[in-house]
Amino acid sequence: MSADLKLGLIGDNIALSRAPLLHRLAGEQNSMIVQYDRLVPRDMGEDFDTLFERCAGRDYRGINVTYPYKERAAAKVMISDPLVKAIGAVNTVLFDADGAKGYNTDYSGFIEGYRGLRGDTAPGICCLIGTGGVGRAIAFGLVALGASEIRLVDRDRAKAEALAADLHAAGARAGVFDSAERAAQGASGLLNGTPVGMVSYGGTPLEATAMSGATWAFDAVYTPLDTLFLTDATAAGLDIISGYELFFFQGVHAWAHFAGKPLDEPALRQSLATHT
Repeated sequence: MSADLKLGLIGDNIALSRAPLLHRLAGEQNSMIVQYDRLVPRDMGEDFDTLFERCAGRDYRGINVTYPYKERAAAKVMISDPLVKAIGAVNTVLFDADGAKGYNTDYSGFIEGYRGLRGDTAPGICCLIGTGGVGRAIAFGLVALGASEIRLVDRDRAKAEALAADLHAAGARAGVFDSAERAAQGASGLLNGTPVGMVSYGGTPLEATAMSGATWAFDAVYTPLDTLFLTDATAAGLDIISGYELFFFQGVHAWAHFAGKPLDEPALRQSLATHT
C-alpha cells in the first residue's frame, strides 16, 4: 500500500531517532499512511548537498534536518519568517512547486517544552553550551522567554561570537566564554546544545562541580534520555527539562507544516511511550 505522505530525516547518527515513529503515529491519528525515512548521507553514498537536492525529485513532501546540517539547509531554502532568518538554521523543509521552504520548529518546540514545565518563570542568566543549529534556535527561544543574559560557549569561538552579535541585534544581552565552567558561575539555567552525551558521543559538556547554584537544566540530547549532564543536574537538585520535550514539540510543530492535520497531543505522547 502506497504512502499518503512521504517524509524523511537527514542527519548523522540518527539510527535511534524516534522521529519516524512520531510521524507515523501522527498519521495514524488522521487515517494516513506516513512513510518517514532515515536519510544518512554517508550511508546513501551521497553528500548532504546532493541528497538534499534530490529529495524533491524522490517525491518527499518534506524533510526534517538534524545535526550537523541545519545551518547548511538554511542556505538552500526560501525563508519567509524574519525570525528564522535571524536564527540561520532550519530543521523543517517543505518541497513545494515553487521551491523548498524552510522553518524552525526547534525554536517553537523549545519554548513550548520550557513553558510546559516551568510556566511563566523567567529563565534568568543562562549558560548555553553549543552554538550550532539547535543552539541558535535555543538561544533565540531564551530571548523570547525573557532570559536576562545568555552566556555562550563553543569550541569554535567564531560561531559563538557570531551568535552573540545576532542576539545583540535582537536586543538581548549575550557574551562569549571560553570555559563552560566559568560561564556557569552564577547562572540559573544550564543548557546543552551540543551532541555530547548522545549515543556515540559520550561524556558531558559541563562538570558536575560547576552546577552548584543553578536552578534548572536542559539537554537537547534525548537519545539517551538520562544523559550524564542531566543525571548530574538531577543530583545537584536542579529542575530538569529533558531533550525529549524539544523532540516532541518540534515534531508536533513540524507535522503541522507537513500535513496541516490536527493532533491529539496527549494521545500521541502516550502512544510514543508505549511503542518501542
